Amino acid sequence: MANTGHAKIQTLTDSSPQEALKRVFGYDSFRPPQDKIIETVLAGRDAFVLMPTGGGKSICYQIPALVQEGTAIVVSPLISLMQDQVQGLAANGVAAALLNSSLTASEAAAVIRRLRAGEVKILYAAPERVNMPQFHELVAQVKLSLVAIDEAHCVSQWGHDFRPDYVQLGELRDRFPSIPFIALTATADAQTRSDVLQRLRLRSPAVFVAGFDRPNIRYLIRQKADAKSQLLDYVKRRPKDSGIIYCLSRKRVESVAEELKHNGVQAAPYHAGMETPERKRVQAAFTRDEIQVVVATVAFGMGIDKPNVRYVVHYDMPKNVESYYQETGRAGRDGLPSDALMLYGAGDMIGIRRLISKGENRQQVKIELEKLQSMVAIAEALSCRRQLLLGYFGETFDHPCGNCDICLDDPDKYDATDQAKLALMAVYETGQRYGMTYVLEILLGKESPRSRSAGHEKLPTFGGGAELPREHWESLLRQLVHLGYLRIDSENYSALKLTPLTRPILREGQTLMLAKPRLKPIKEPRKRKEKAAGVRDRAMFEKLRGWRARQAAAEGVPPFVIFGDTTLTELSILKPKSREELLLVSGIGEHKANKYGAELLRVIGT
Repeated sequence: MANTGHAKIQTLTDSSPQEALKRVFGYDSFRPPQDKIIETVLAGRDAFVLMPTGGGKSICYQIPALVQEGTAIVVSPLISLMQDQVQGLAANGVAAALLNSSLTASEAAAVIRRLRAGEVKILYAAPERVNMPQFHELVAQVKLSLVAIDEAHCVSQWGHDFRPDYVQLGELRDRFPSIPFIALTATADAQTRSDVLQRLRLRSPAVFVAGFDRPNIRYLIRQKADAKSQLLDYVKRRPKDSGIIYCLSRKRVESVAEELKHNGVQAAPYHAGMETPERKRVQAAFTRDEIQVVVATVAFGMGIDKPNVRYVVHYDMPKNVESYYQETGRAGRDGLPSDALMLYGAGDMIGIRRLISKGENRQQVKIELEKLQSMVAIAEALSCRRQLLLGYFGETFDHPCGNCDICLDDPDKYDATDQAKLALMAVYETGQRYGMTYVLEILLGKESPRSRSAGHEKLPTFGGGAELPREHWESLLRQLVHLGYLRIDSENYSALKLTPLTRPILREGQTLMLAKPRLKPIKEPRKRKEKAAGVRDRAMFEKLRGWRARQAAAEGVPPFVIFGDTTLTELSILKPKSREELLLVSGIGEHKANKYGAELLRVIGT
């Protein structure tokens, strides 16, 4: 579906960036360092921007595009993301368009005519389209203001989402040497950043690292124990909230979605094995708040611009911290309180290790295994999750965050010395040849054909831990791996191996304190409930939300394109009585005040 975004606002080239921000988007001020980035681009200099999801990256190229003559080209990897961006700009009166495979020949021709006529301020295009010689010829006929490359980490083989079509974008930089280029991403470690700068051939770029912290997100991690029940308990307590649940396999996606639907949750699966029309239907329904929850593989989400996702759940542990950070970042893009919950079990780590180890490029396997271990470290942490997460990206956070499960509910610790000795001896007595699942069977005294054939039922450790539940021993073994007392031999069927650190425990009397498994249900912190309750007039907010849903349905756009939850919240508090007062509300610019003002005042006044 093409949304050409015919503009109402055309006279911005004499405006300052601050004036354009207020007139078009209804915001009073920039978030640091948006203003510095915009100044850099307007000065004609290249820029590299690392900014968290929801931090306002798009403003950094949209405002320079609006206050300059010509057309800005925005390279974006996903059709859905382009469509959301174009719809949002059109709703604010901006002449935006897209060129990608979703258009018919006649629709594409119409966009090209408008582009040549200078009627498009911002053009979104897929990298495959941008790399075509015909596209180069087309934009050579157009006055360009800038080129923005979104999701720039895709250009790097060191990144977590490498896309070969992005590599060729460096040629575009060479073709337009006088046009400023801005590369933007939410996720890139130091090595990836360096690679992006080199491959895109940015010229003496100003580098902006805006920080990775998303203070509105509450990071939660729980050990798996009947994971479907844990998930259902969590989701059922949020009946009006939108959420994304990530699973590592298509089979699990289908299973989890079916379980939720069976228990009355408006949920739908999404994965690459589904037919394209059905995937599009699910995505559209979720974007328009017609489906509460999407259960998906990582194929879902990168192109989702939906700001009111209140929680992201990882039903399985992600492969690396970059993926975890990017996927959790899809919660709370509007800045309102949101959750990132991960359910973590020993099988996750073992399964991912096994999958990674099958790779043919040994250097890449080594890199991916190191990244996995960093993800495990965060999952196993006994200190503030946010400090570890930000530290991974090289950012110092010098105090506990107060908004993660560790800070809100410090785990109980216990003297695990004797139990650790028993577990380490079970690994030793079985010859350091078996994985975690089998060692658990030995500790719990579970007979099997394998244990009988190996004679392991006669070992002193067999059944030595039967008085404690499996979840306890699984947690203990995982902590022993994380702390370095055991290692997983990925070259040998994920067998557990002793390390030199075991000697002080087994022979020298060293005491070991570990955390008790965190199996209890996740509860809303009392202080968070009070904060949420005091934010808005709930009855007025619901009235405005109902109006927004009807208006969105009439226009055939997602509700957030009309107004985001933050704007409805402010409206419910301020209850403006005139157009002038409406313009004081964050997120209401001139175009939306003209279009929706009378209706908003009517809804608020009744």
